[in-house]
Amino acid sequence: MREKLLLPSITIPYGDGLNVPYYLDSASILAALSLRLPEDQNTHMILDACAAPGGKTLVLASRMEKKTELIANEYSSERRRRLAAVLDKHLPSELRDRVRVSGFDAAAAAGRHSERNRFAAVLLDVPCSSEHHVIQNKTELEKWTPARPRFLVRRQWSLLSAAFLLLENGGSLVYATCSLNPEENDGVAERLLKKYGDVHQAGMEACCILDKPDFPEGEETEFGRIILPDTAEGSGPLYVARFRKTE
Repeated sequence: MREKLLLPSITIPYGDGLNVPYYLDSASILAALSLRLPEDQNTHMILDACAAPGGKTLVLASRMEKKTELIANEYSSERRRRLAAVLDKHLPSELRDRVRVSGFDAAAAAGRHSERNRFAAVLLDVPCSSEHHVIQNKTELEKWTPARPRFLVRRQWSLLSAAFLLLENGGSLVYATCSLNPEENDGVAERLLKKYGDVHQAGMEACCILDKPDFPEGEETEFGRIILPDTAEGSGPLYVARFRKTE
């Protein structure tokens, strides 16, 4: 595995409905394709909660029905500028007009009750340990400490629990990481199911149902699938869990 992580990332072009193709990891395309988008002709809003650099946002935008709109959110101002540039370059004007770039803290958004149950679908590709990036970057490797994964797990949980509250009943939620750490992957997914998966829990208005991604690539985990570079011809690592919100 270490040898594969030391190799450059393998990217492929994604060009469906775009002005020019965008190159990204094939596993990232699968993660974005896993999100179940509204298929009717009603007006809907979907959210890419941690959108930069924008590859998955492009995949989502290319699949939207004509009355669906997308918020591409990125908390970092520097990364948000890069995200907007990617969208401007790759999206045809008709699609670009239906994609709005924002910069709110997705983990705090659900604290406003007006924002809850707002989105028909949410893609959440969270900040993570990103071992592939860290092991190839001397500066990042020197900054790494055992405390960092613990901090990330807390941040990931706050983002995922908020994303579930932002999701409307019947909506689809995809949680993704590029981490190898089970605590950042199945560990966070399991916590969501434990908190919101009991339909009999007092005071609950909606329930979280596991809806595992159905792509064949990678390996099945308890709550999702993980694509690993040593078994996927250099693609990944990428973990994907999918949920549905139901009354």
